[in-house]
Amino acid sequence: MTSSTKRIRSSERSRPFLVIILLALSFLFIAVGSGVLWIAFSPIPDISSFGTREVSQSTKIYDRTGTVLLYDYNRDTQREVVPLSSISPFIQKATIAIEDSSFYSHGGIRISSIIRAMFADMLGGSFAQGGSTITQQVVKNTMLTNEKSIIRKVHEWILAIRLEQYYSKNQILETYLNEMPYGGTLYGVESASESFFGKSAKNVTIAEAAYLASLLQAPTYYSPYGNHRLALDERKNVVLRRMKDLGFITNKQYVSAKKEKVVFAPRNNSSIIAPHFVFYILNKLSQNYGTNSLQRGLHVITTLNVDLQNKLQNIVSTYGEKNAKKFNASNEAAVAIDPKTGQILAMIGSRDYFNEKINGNYNDAVALLQPGSTFKPFVYATALEKGFTRDTTVFDLPTQFSTNCAPSDTKNDIPPCYAPSNFDDAFRGPMTFTTALAQSINVPAVKVLYLTGIKPVIDLATASGITSITGDISRYGLSFALGAADVSLLDMTDAYGTFANNGIHNPPIGILRVTNTNGNVLAEYQNHSVRVMPSSVAHDISAMLSNNSARFPEYPPINPLNFPGYDVAVKTGTTNDYRDAWTIGYTPSIVIGVWAGNNDHSPMVKKIAGYIVAPMWHEMMKYALNTYPKSYFGEPTTISSSTKPVLRGQYRIKKDGIFTTHSLLYWVNKDNPKEPSPEIPSKDPQFLYWEYPVSIWRSEHNIDNATSAITPSTISNSQ
Repeated sequence: MTSSTKRIRSSERSRPFLVIILLALSFLFIAVGSGVLWIAFSPIPDISSFGTREVSQSTKIYDRTGTVLLYDYNRDTQREVVPLSSISPFIQKATIAIEDSSFYSHGGIRISSIIRAMFADMLGGSFAQGGSTITQQVVKNTMLTNEKSIIRKVHEWILAIRLEQYYSKNQILETYLNEMPYGGTLYGVESASESFFGKSAKNVTIAEAAYLASLLQAPTYYSPYGNHRLALDERKNVVLRRMKDLGFITNKQYVSAKKEKVVFAPRNNSSIIAPHFVFYILNKLSQNYGTNSLQRGLHVITTLNVDLQNKLQNIVSTYGEKNAKKFNASNEAAVAIDPKTGQILAMIGSRDYFNEKINGNYNDAVALLQPGSTFKPFVYATALEKGFTRDTTVFDLPTQFSTNCAPSDTKNDIPPCYAPSNFDDAFRGPMTFTTALAQSINVPAVKVLYLTGIKPVIDLATASGITSITGDISRYGLSFALGAADVSLLDMTDAYGTFANNGIHNPPIGILRVTNTNGNVLAEYQNHSVRVMPSSVAHDISAMLSNNSARFPEYPPINPLNFPGYDVAVKTGTTNDYRDAWTIGYTPSIVIGVWAGNNDHSPMVKKIAGYIVAPMWHEMMKYALNTYPKSYFGEPTTISSSTKPVLRGQYRIKKDGIFTTHSLLYWVNKDNPKEPSPEIPSKDPQFLYWEYPVSIWRSEHNIDNATSAITPSTISNSQ
């Protein structure tokens, strides 16, 4: 058979498949075309409505009672309409470069973008995909609702084409630049330029023009006064690069503009209560309903308790001034949450929102920071859930944890070695989990993390409300126990609420109800409680964190963490470099978290959090205890006499008729501590590393001559 004959037969075999494919495509195009025609002939706004477009209506943010107005979003609306000739060509080019590079060549829509958006929408099961031209955005903002549907999208395409038939490109661009929101109460590029740079839009530099164009995509997120300034800077550079690539600016102009240091004018001190919280809520509204929703007259009832907010703000401001002088801590933040609901009762992002010197508008309540020892309760909680007890004995001794180094190398903390120390460089010998956590001792916490494993701790912390510990967990080592991950004060306060709420987590919520101008409810608070740990574990952690005697001698009997007669659990934390100081505490009714530090990440005076923020936290909790009904923690777990001696506080234990002292790994299988002791403890790779310092300590204290069991409290009292 010749090759040509083979090709003919192969072609004959493939022909039916080609016919089927062509028929399927024809059917698809007919169906799509019919759908488009049906939508096209459905009711559609008249193009004349463009001249009588909707006026913005004010969104109002209220406290939880609905009687205190926190912020009127449009109260100080600034909008100054100017002709295109009064808008810098740099602004026009920057906007076109990032929003619609083919603006002057298309007829209102871009077919390629529509096809791409349709495929993305079909794959995603929604019609929220972007790809809009400047003309489409003008139509969307002036003639259509925010509804996300294929009908509205087709109407947008049709009206964009019609708009270009009635209006010139320059008229459309002029409308766009005068109508678009630039953040907060700023509408139109003229008012934005005046507010941000103190100059008219016709006088801005290339870099300033790039910043203005950068804001259009998400003005709340990219606000120069918010927490995403780095993201704004990166987007500005993207705009500049697009301008260069499109030939709008030269390479020399690009390099110069990229290097230019642009200074934004300070935000005006407008009438606003709880500004950090308000802008947190506005950001949530933008995420949920789109940026334009803030001009649609929403009525928002939040969770904020104004009295508590004002009290905490006053405390933060008062102590903040003292901390700045005494500890070089220029900024503080505080969050209060109802653990039974997750409702945010108060949020203070700095000691003074309007203080430029301390970057006061930056919201430290939601910033990612290292938590120090305030993370330790989640490590211990994971161990308790695994079968260890709050009285489990662990040795606080110089310990080398890296198997790449020798067990005797107990003072080498240079990688790959890891031999952590405590805040005072002292070691305390045997301790229970309770005393180790209450006194915030590092070595026992690292040992407990080894017993639990890193992933179970991350899983519990995440389930409890800490949302930022994501990605490859292999980047974390045993130092993770000491607060090596970045977290926010809001998340940490919410996560402590899980302990306060008997192991049940409620995600943080700031909005109780949202209604539109017609009174229709768009959203309403719903409880989303999830149990993430047994109540017994939560009760035990609360018992450990409220045991004032266990804090001695690190804290005297009278200290800022203690409230005699009240059930209050609390933990402090300080990072090794003294850049962050924390105190988070709770009752069954309220959780209050406080942070202190500097927004430029410079270190504070070398003092632990008990000195820096605990007094401030004490004043806040004192107010809360006098405001909220008295409540009590659940009873902690009863540790029976049949429990293993090492799990009930003993470290010198009888075996084969002889009392002997060993590390915890000698007595327990870390994967199941309630099982019989390991037959060959040395199979655990950490055993020799834990056992070595215990053998030295045992010899130094002549412990082997003892004839009875000894608990950590006994040896502590004898030293």
